[in-house]
Amino acid sequence: MRFLKFLPILFCGFLYAQEEVVQSVYFEFDKFNLDENQGKAVIDYIQKTDSTRIASVQIFGYTDDIGKDAYNFKLSSNRANTIKEMLLSNGIKNKIIVTIEGKGRILIDDDMVENLPEKRSKNRRVDVVLNLKPLPKIEIPGFYNSIQKKQIVGDHIYLENLLFERGISKLEFKAKTQLDKIARDLMKYKNLNFEIQGHVCCTPPYQKEAIDKETRKRELSTNRAESVYKYLLFKRISKDRMTFKGYGNTVPLGKGNEYDRRVELLITKI
Repeated sequence: MRFLKFLPILFCGFLYAQEEVVQSVYFEFDKFNLDENQGKAVIDYIQKTDSTRIASVQIFGYTDDIGKDAYNFKLSSNRANTIKEMLLSNGIKNKIIVTIEGKGRILIDDDMVENLPEKRSKNRRVDVVLNLKPLPKIEIPGFYNSIQKKQIVGDHIYLENLLFERGISKLEFKAKTQLDKIARDLMKYKNLNFEIQGHVCCTPPYQKEAIDKETRKRELSTNRAESVYKYLLFKRISKDRMTFKGYGNTVPLGKGNEYDRRVELLITKI
């Protein structure tokens, strides 16, 4: 039985769109009970999620394509209910579980014969979908969420949609959407020079920087800042106006780990 990582799925185009976090729990062939390791993984899943942000939970059970429809619907429902009981026993309130559904078998295309056993094993699962409330906006003196008409040196432009997943430095669609607006404002206020500052969270005090999952090097905050730098270059912001630097975990906001996986702009010249 294997467990997938958290898979953030964001409905793009809305500044405070609701976020879904999905974890898939895999079962043995023709089984719907959990072993000790599976139970621990579900508990860890709950504990790693901020319970105050959980708006609702959906549970969907599936089976492979072997067997009759009626049997598979029953098996998938049993799998979904097993996960429901596990969630309830570990602090998830019944009233926020809005869907418990066995969806039966997942069909495989006739021409997909390569690695067929593996494909079928991934269909013997339950998907637990947590619908999370948006992160609250932060209010810190000297921090703004857009370019202001009268900025001063030392002001920070904090971008709510430039919050990254752990170990990731690539820009998501919602981040690019916000950077598009920032680029338009920067073209309007051509006197502003700035430093692009990258940050990370969740590393031990003796390890200031984090590892980028893609490069496998300890340069995550720098890579985050550079990704914004390159995108603004692409949007025709002059490189003479901006620099970038990674600050690792040395400048936490004190508002929670989610806010520290960020990139912000520091006004350096007006």
